[in-house]
Amino acid sequence: MNPANPGRTARTPWIVGVSGASGTPYAAAVLRALLAAGESVDLVVSRAARLTLLDETGIGFRDAHWRSDLRAWLARGADGKPDTFAAESADIGAVRHWAAGDLAAGPSSGSYPVKGMLIVPASTACVAGVALGLSKDLLQRAASVTLKEGRRLVVAVRETPLNGQTLRHLVALDEAGATVLPASPAFYAGATHIQDLVDFVAGRALDAAGVPHTLYRRWEGDLGGGRTTTHTHYPNSAEG
Repeated sequence: MNPANPGRTARTPWIVGVSGASGTPYAAAVLRALLAAGESVDLVVSRAARLTLLDETGIGFRDAHWRSDLRAWLARGADGKPDTFAAESADIGAVRHWAAGDLAAGPSSGSYPVKGMLIVPASTACVAGVALGLSKDLLQRAASVTLKEGRRLVVAVRETPLNGQTLRHLVALDEAGATVLPASPAFYAGATHIQDLVDFVAGRALDAAGVPHTLYRRWEGDLGGGRTTTHTHYPNSAEG
Protein backbone atom coordinates (compact mmCIF):
# COMPACT_ATOMS: atom_id res chain seq x y z
CA MET A 1 0.00 0.00 0.00
CA ASN A 2 1.01 3.59 -0.57
CA PRO A 3 1.35 5.28 2.88
CA ALA A 4 0.42 8.62 1.33
CA ASN A 5 -2.72 7.06 -0.13
CA PRO A 6 -3.76 3.87 1.73
CA GLY A 7 -6.24 2.93 -0.99
CA ARG A 8 -3.61 2.88 -3.71
CA THR A 9 -1.05 0.15 -4.34
CA ALA A 10 2.52 1.45 -4.69
CA ARG A 11 3.95 1.22 -8.21
CA THR A 12 6.89 -1.20 -8.30
CA PRO A 13 8.25 -1.37 -11.84
CA TRP A 14 10.87 -3.33 -13.71
CA ILE A 15 13.68 -1.18 -15.06
CA VAL A 16 14.46 -1.91 -18.70
CA GLY A 17 17.78 -0.50 -19.87
CA VAL A 18 18.53 -0.42 -23.59
CA SER A 19 22.20 0.07 -24.50
CA GLY A 20 23.82 0.73 -27.85
CA ALA A 21 24.38 -2.88 -28.94
CA SER A 22 22.62 -4.17 -32.01
CA GLY A 23 19.38 -5.90 -31.01
CA THR A 24 16.66 -3.32 -30.43
CA PRO A 25 14.01 -5.93 -31.45
CA TYR A 26 15.00 -7.89 -28.31
CA ALA A 27 14.20 -4.85 -26.18
CA ALA A 28 10.87 -4.31 -27.93
CA ALA A 29 9.88 -7.96 -27.35
CA VAL A 30 10.76 -7.74 -23.66
CA LEU A 31 8.81 -4.49 -23.26
CA ARG A 32 5.73 -5.88 -25.02
CA ALA A 33 5.79 -9.01 -22.84
CA LEU A 34 6.24 -7.09 -19.58
CA LEU A 35 3.29 -4.86 -20.42
CA ALA A 36 1.20 -7.86 -21.50
CA ALA A 37 1.96 -9.44 -18.10
CA GLY A 38 0.56 -6.35 -16.38
CA GLU A 39 3.95 -5.11 -15.19
CA SER A 40 4.99 -1.48 -14.85
CA VAL A 41 8.19 -0.43 -16.60
CA ASP A 42 10.79 2.28 -16.05
CA LEU A 43 12.57 2.73 -19.36
CA VAL A 44 16.11 4.03 -19.84
CA VAL A 45 17.41 4.28 -23.43
CA SER A 46 21.08 5.22 -23.69
CA ARG A 47 22.33 7.79 -26.16
CA ALA A 48 24.10 5.10 -28.16
CA ALA A 49 20.91 2.99 -28.17
CA ARG A 50 19.04 5.82 -29.86
CA LEU A 51 21.51 5.70 -32.74
CA THR A 52 21.13 1.92 -33.00
CA LEU A 53 17.34 2.19 -32.87
CA LEU A 54 17.38 4.76 -35.65
CA ASP A 55 19.68 2.56 -37.74
CA GLU A 56 17.74 -0.68 -37.17
CA THR A 57 14.18 0.65 -37.34
CA GLY A 58 14.26 4.19 -38.72
CA ILE A 59 12.64 5.40 -35.49
CA GLY A 60 14.14 8.36 -33.67
CA PHE A 61 13.66 8.15 -29.89
CA ARG A 62 13.14 11.67 -28.54
CA ASP A 63 12.72 12.66 -24.91
CA ALA A 64 9.97 15.15 -25.74
CA HIS A 65 8.04 12.65 -27.87
CA TRP A 66 9.00 9.37 -26.23
CA ARG A 67 5.43 8.05 -25.97
CA SER A 68 4.71 8.24 -29.69
CA ASP A 69 8.21 7.02 -30.54
CA LEU A 70 7.89 4.08 -28.13
CA ARG A 71 4.49 3.15 -29.52
CA ALA A 72 5.90 3.11 -33.06
CA TRP A 73 8.85 1.01 -31.88
CA LEU A 74 6.70 -1.57 -30.10
CA ALA A 75 4.42 -1.87 -33.13
CA ARG A 76 7.35 -2.78 -35.40
CA GLY A 77 8.22 -6.43 -36.03
CA ALA A 78 11.72 -7.89 -35.85
CA ASP A 79 11.76 -7.99 -39.65
CA GLY A 80 11.42 -4.21 -39.73
CA LYS A 81 7.80 -4.08 -40.88
CA PRO A 82 5.81 -1.28 -39.25
CA ASP A 83 2.43 -1.97 -37.61
CA THR A 84 3.22 -5.67 -37.17
CA PHE A 85 1.85 -5.47 -33.64
CA ALA A 86 -1.35 -3.60 -32.86
CA ALA A 87 -0.48 -0.23 -31.38
CA GLU A 88 -3.19 -0.48 -28.74
CA SER A 89 -1.84 -3.83 -27.49
CA ALA A 90 0.90 -2.08 -25.49
CA ASP A 91 -0.23 -0.13 -22.44
CA ILE A 92 2.14 2.81 -22.72
CA GLY A 93 0.51 4.25 -19.62
CA ALA A 94 2.39 1.66 -17.54
CA VAL A 95 5.75 3.00 -18.79
CA ARG A 96 7.77 5.80 -17.22
CA HIS A 97 10.68 7.11 -19.23
CA TRP A 98 13.85 8.50 -17.68
CA ALA A 99 16.46 10.35 -19.73
CA ALA A 100 19.81 8.57 -19.78
CA GLY A 101 21.59 11.68 -18.51
CA ASP A 102 19.24 12.19 -15.56
CA LEU A 103 21.34 10.98 -12.63
CA ALA A 104 18.76 12.43 -10.23
CA ALA A 105 16.09 10.05 -11.58
CA GLY A 106 14.26 7.61 -9.33
CA PRO A 107 16.23 4.49 -10.40
CA SER A 108 19.50 6.17 -9.35
CA SER A 109 18.63 5.56 -5.70
CA GLY A 110 18.30 2.30 -3.80
CA SER A 111 15.33 3.73 -1.89
CA TYR A 112 13.34 3.88 -5.14
CA PRO A 113 11.21 0.69 -5.17
CA VAL A 114 11.69 -1.59 -8.19
CA LYS A 115 11.44 -5.34 -8.79
CA GLY A 116 14.72 -5.55 -10.68
CA MET A 117 16.32 -4.62 -13.97
CA LEU A 118 16.85 -6.08 -17.43
CA ILE A 119 19.49 -4.69 -19.78
CA VAL A 120 18.41 -5.74 -23.26
CA PRO A 121 20.57 -5.63 -25.28
CA ALA A 122 23.76 -5.03 -23.33
CA SER A 123 26.81 -3.79 -25.22
CA THR A 124 30.33 -4.67 -24.11
CA ALA A 125 30.83 -1.03 -23.11
CA CYS A 126 27.74 -1.24 -20.93
CA VAL A 127 28.92 -4.55 -19.45
CA ALA A 128 32.28 -3.00 -18.61
CA GLY A 129 30.71 0.09 -17.08
CA VAL A 130 28.41 -1.93 -14.82
CA ALA A 131 31.11 -4.44 -13.86
CA LEU A 132 33.48 -1.61 -12.91
CA GLY A 133 30.81 0.49 -11.19
CA LEU A 134 31.45 3.51 -13.41
CA SER A 135 27.85 4.84 -13.34
CA LYS A 136 28.60 7.16 -16.26
CA ASP A 137 24.89 7.43 -17.12
CA LEU A 138 21.54 6.48 -15.60
CA LEU A 139 21.55 3.02 -17.18
CA GLN A 140 24.85 2.07 -15.54
CA ARG A 141 23.90 3.76 -12.26
CA ALA A 142 20.56 1.93 -12.10
CA ALA A 143 22.33 -1.39 -12.74
CA SER A 144 24.85 -0.68 -9.98
CA VAL A 145 22.02 0.18 -7.59
CA THR A 146 20.20 -3.02 -8.56
CA LEU A 147 23.27 -5.07 -7.66
CA LYS A 148 23.98 -3.30 -4.37
CA GLU A 149 20.36 -3.72 -3.29
CA GLY A 150 20.43 -7.45 -4.07
CA ARG A 151 17.72 -7.21 -6.73
CA ARG A 152 17.52 -9.22 -9.92
CA LEU A 153 19.71 -7.96 -12.75
CA VAL A 154 19.54 -9.68 -16.14
CA VAL A 155 22.25 -8.68 -18.61
CA ALA A 156 21.49 -9.81 -22.17
CA VAL A 157 24.90 -9.30 -23.73
CA ARG A 158 24.87 -9.01 -27.53
CA GLU A 159 28.34 -9.22 -29.04
CA THR A 160 30.52 -11.75 -30.84
CA PRO A 161 33.27 -12.75 -30.54
CA LEU A 162 33.95 -11.98 -26.89
CA ASN A 163 37.51 -11.10 -25.87
CA GLY A 164 39.14 -11.91 -22.56
CA GLN A 165 38.51 -8.49 -21.07
CA THR A 166 34.75 -8.70 -21.70
CA LEU A 167 34.66 -12.28 -20.42
CA ARG A 168 36.30 -11.13 -17.18
CA HIS A 169 33.71 -8.37 -16.86
CA LEU A 170 30.92 -10.91 -17.37
CA VAL A 171 32.40 -13.16 -14.69
CA ALA A 172 32.52 -10.15 -12.36
CA LEU A 173 28.83 -9.50 -13.01
CA ASP A 174 28.00 -13.15 -12.35
CA GLU A 175 29.92 -13.05 -9.09
CA ALA A 176 28.08 -9.86 -8.12
CA GLY A 177 24.75 -11.66 -8.51
CA ALA A 178 23.68 -10.72 -12.02
CA THR A 179 22.34 -13.22 -14.54
CA VAL A 180 24.49 -13.10 -17.68
CA LEU A 181 22.25 -14.04 -20.60
CA PRO A 182 23.88 -14.06 -24.07
CA ALA A 183 21.43 -13.13 -26.81
CA SER A 184 21.68 -16.62 -28.34
CA PRO A 185 18.43 -17.90 -29.87
CA ALA A 186 17.67 -21.63 -29.90
CA PHE A 187 16.01 -23.55 -32.73
CA TYR A 188 14.25 -26.42 -30.92
CA ALA A 189 11.14 -24.27 -30.48
CA GLY A 190 10.44 -24.57 -34.21
CA ALA A 191 11.31 -21.05 -35.33
CA THR A 192 9.98 -20.20 -38.79
CA HIS A 193 10.33 -16.42 -38.60
CA ILE A 194 12.91 -13.94 -37.32
CA GLN A 195 10.38 -12.84 -34.69
CA ASP A 196 10.43 -16.38 -33.24
CA LEU A 197 14.19 -16.16 -32.68
CA VAL A 198 13.90 -12.71 -31.11
CA ASP A 199 11.04 -13.85 -28.87
CA PHE A 200 13.06 -16.83 -27.65
CA VAL A 201 15.83 -14.60 -26.33
CA ALA A 202 13.32 -12.14 -24.87
CA GLY A 203 11.49 -15.04 -23.24
CA ARG A 204 14.65 -16.43 -21.67
CA ALA A 205 15.44 -12.97 -20.26
CA LEU A 206 11.96 -12.85 -18.73
CA ASP A 207 12.43 -16.39 -17.38
CA ALA A 208 15.55 -15.17 -15.58
CA ALA A 209 13.57 -12.29 -14.14
CA GLY A 210 10.71 -14.57 -13.06
CA VAL A 211 8.08 -12.89 -15.27
CA PRO A 212 5.48 -15.21 -16.88
CA HIS A 213 5.06 -15.11 -20.64
CA THR A 214 4.12 -17.19 -23.69
CA LEU A 215 6.81 -16.02 -26.10
CA TYR A 216 8.19 -19.42 -27.11
CA ARG A 217 7.44 -23.15 -27.03
CA ARG A 218 9.12 -24.72 -24.02
CA TRP A 219 11.05 -27.97 -24.24
CA GLU A 220 8.90 -30.92 -23.11
CA GLY A 221 11.15 -33.83 -24.04
CA ASP A 222 9.42 -34.43 -27.37
CA LEU A 223 12.07 -34.84 -30.06
CA GLY A 224 10.99 -33.07 -33.24
CA GLY A 225 8.12 -31.33 -31.47
CA GLY A 226 9.16 -27.95 -32.78
CA ARG A 227 8.61 -29.08 -36.38
CA THR A 228 4.96 -29.88 -35.71
CA THR A 229 4.18 -26.75 -33.72
CA THR A 230 1.58 -24.43 -35.20
CA HIS A 231 2.94 -20.93 -34.78
CA THR A 232 0.99 -17.79 -34.12
CA HIS A 233 3.81 -15.29 -34.35
CA TYR A 234 1.87 -12.20 -33.43
CA PRO A 235 -1.06 -13.01 -31.14
CA ASN A 236 -1.77 -9.30 -30.63
CA SER A 237 -0.81 -8.14 -34.08
CA ALA A 238 -2.73 -6.03 -36.54
CA GLU A 239 -2.41 -8.93 -39.00
CA GLY A 240 -4.29 -11.32 -36.70
